[in-house]
Amino acid sequence: MLESVRSILAGTFAALTLFSTTAYADTPLPPTIKAALKTAAIPEASYAALVMTLDGQVLLARNAEVAMNPASVMKVVTTFAGLEALGPAYTWRTEVYATGPVVGGRLQGNLVIRGGGDPMLSMEKFWMLLRDVRARGIRDIAGDVLLDRAYFAEPDIDPGQFDGRATRPYNAGPDALLVNFRAVRLTFVPDAETRSVRILAEPPLPEFGIVNRLEWADAPCDGWPEDAVADMTKLTLTFEGRYPASCGEQVKFFTLLPPNEYNRALFDHLWRGLGGTVTGTVRVGSADATAKLVTSLESGPLLEAVREINKHSNNVMARHLFLTLGRAASGTGNLESARAAVNASLKRAGIAAPELYVENGAGLSRSARVSAMTLARLLSTAASLPAGPEFISSFPIAGVDGTLRRWFNKTAFAGRAHLKTGYLENVRAMAGYVHGPDGRMLVAVGLVNHPNARNAMGVQEALIQWAYEAGGRPGCCFGMQRAARKGQSAGGRPRP
Repeated sequence: MLESVRSILAGTFAALTLFSTTAYADTPLPPTIKAALKTAAIPEASYAALVMTLDGQVLLARNAEVAMNPASVMKVVTTFAGLEALGPAYTWRTEVYATGPVVGGRLQGNLVIRGGGDPMLSMEKFWMLLRDVRARGIRDIAGDVLLDRAYFAEPDIDPGQFDGRATRPYNAGPDALLVNFRAVRLTFVPDAETRSVRILAEPPLPEFGIVNRLEWADAPCDGWPEDAVADMTKLTLTFEGRYPASCGEQVKFFTLLPPNEYNRALFDHLWRGLGGTVTGTVRVGSADATAKLVTSLESGPLLEAVREINKHSNNVMARHLFLTLGRAASGTGNLESARAAVNASLKRAGIAAPELYVENGAGLSRSARVSAMTLARLLSTAASLPAGPEFISSFPIAGVDGTLRRWFNKTAFAGRAHLKTGYLENVRAMAGYVHGPDGRMLVAVGLVNHPNARNAMGVQEALIQWAYEAGGRPGCCFGMQRAARKGQSAGGRPRP
């Protein structure tokens, strides 16, 4: 399957070799974009943009070769490389091994759960995997339960290292045996009879402590205490403040337990719920050569992960795909091999990107860099992939779903633009596809790196509105500036 896809790509990329040797001279900025930049107090030097047709005709270019931080738009690069290198049907596998015989429902040895990097291993799927182990005759485990997390060769990260918000699920690090994103779902339930607020945890893990000091309030719902004070030593979350009853039930996800502690607690909770017992402990370990496969669980296809990564900007899934690229290419799933795999993927696609630096694949980074030119070339190339329609549809639709469900819903291009966004302090980014009124599709990229970037939503809206209108004008895309041959990009690769 993958070989047939690559044979098709070979012809497609041969037709796009222009992209590897061309660059784009600046064009005048439309008045609407200039006005939006002025309103946001963002200088033109801090703004990069490129709008072009799928065959490379440039309608608008500004600082297109400048290496800039794209925030979560970097996920576009990671998912493109995933589809190109692994194929849309690629899957991850979680395996269970036994190191001894089963006698009368009792495993005379260890049970080993080997993670394969599945970024979509939910609690429900993990429960089904353990249920299958029970169905195959194992009830009691005389030895230990070994959690094999060696598929990725990266150490656990400090979840608070990026922005200090260690309990937010988006900061969870990659884990070869990641279950349920290591998250606990908390449901806040106001009880009118007792005039109190209950907090329900799922899964109910005893290691995850909740201190509830919320007070019932007869008040309009203008907000509720959704943030907690985390004690990472005692592994507790403390909620306090007034909870307006008019807010009704609310749900929030938190990540508090480290990988080993979470997996240990979740296994114990689910296994005992299935009627199983463990004589030994649940710990990190691996199977020896004599271990026999008991059962396995295959993930959904890569396309499902790509959709989740782009549509909802899932950081931990992007990190998983990034490390998987490194593992598939070199046998070692670490950041260095992943970066090499992404660069090799773009090179095979005929996209020269000397300025590209991917730190972790998710864009949750201060050092990641890419140019508007590289992103536009990548988007144009991706549209020609056999899985191009699925790739495009994985992007949020303006004003409709994903991370753009509440954005641009009153614009003319609402429902007509597939756009990936990125937000960090001092960074606003957007890249994707704009469908003109006549059905023609353009590629649009806008990057802002400036202390006033938080004010840049109007700038991004102006860019997409201009692209939407330009794509609908008869003859808009002919007689426009063609990419001028200027050699390779002068942007240098930044170092972390």
